[in-house]
Amino acid sequence: MIVTTKDLFQHAYGKYAIGAYNINNLEQTVGLFRGNLGKKGSNDDPIDGNVSAPFILQLSRGARGYSDKRMLESLIRAADEVFPDAIFAVHLDHGTEEACYDCIESGFYSSVMIDASHYEFEKNVEITKRVVDRAHTEGIVVEAELGQLGGVEEDIVGSVKLTDPDQAAEFIEKTGVDSLAIAIGTSHGAFKFSGTQGLHYDVLEKIQKVVPAKFPLVMHGSSSVPKDWVDRINNAGGKLKDASGVDEKQYLPAAKMGVTKINIDTDGRLVWCAIHREHFRDQPEDFDLRPPGKTFMQAYAEYIIHKNTMLGSAGQLEGARKSLPGKSGCGCACSR
Repeated sequence: MIVTTKDLFQHAYGKYAIGAYNINNLEQTVGLFRGNLGKKGSNDDPIDGNVSAPFILQLSRGARGYSDKRMLESLIRAADEVFPDAIFAVHLDHGTEEACYDCIESGFYSSVMIDASHYEFEKNVEITKRVVDRAHTEGIVVEAELGQLGGVEEDIVGSVKLTDPDQAAEFIEKTGVDSLAIAIGTSHGAFKFSGTQGLHYDVLEKIQKVVPAKFPLVMHGSSSVPKDWVDRINNAGGKLKDASGVDEKQYLPAAKMGVTKINIDTDGRLVWCAIHREHFRDQPEDFDLRPPGKTFMQAYAEYIIHKNTMLGSAGQLEGARKSLPGKSGCGCACSR
């Protein structure tokens, strides 16, 4: 069932964070759904324990342009039928104003992110408010960003600029945005931190105090870049040096302070890369894409379960389901 992020945030706020996972292809889609339903293997055998979770499925502009955007949308519609117990939002990640309007008009997305964070404050407000006004007329919720993360996202090279708490409160009031991505020390890509640097909880605490009560905050660039997956890639011919990410133990403390959505993209790519490098290293005579694909889907499902456990969302699916408002059953893929 496709719902809005707003529906999910109301149940999660202050208790756990919802994983927002980017996908680009069939194998990621299947692995993501299986993992969030606590399933493994081609027979969808359940994993012991209650680990099923609500989640946010993210499509970036790059993913939508990788093939015709309708291809990915069709995969998601099919997955919604194959895995009817899933509860998730379909979200445009780091959209331009034009991309947001395209997704709003498609009638498929339940949530869009307008990223005008690279502009000055007033222009960011102006662009975000236009998108919010358009989206809200269609029952679609909007995420925006204030402050800047380091690293590269799509065609934007970010320079680190932590979110100003006072500006955050003003931004929300002026735009009417439904959730806000803040810069508190994370960055995009596989090279986030050096040494023992971590999240700026002091900045997060100040932001939570000045924004409206129970207002959902979002953390981008939050992959943990696990050393074991990096080592597997490098042992199979890769050259990822000094890759590092967000300590997973920092997820739940941030969730308790109002971070209800945590974006994870790089980690999924690392799992994909390691599985495929190892397969063709160990079986160089093979040219069939399906065996490594099957291995990846299972490995990714298990990794999603691990991530949800660290986020605190594992085991929250039924609670989230019970908290949902009644749906109109309009027949489209959204929650309207």
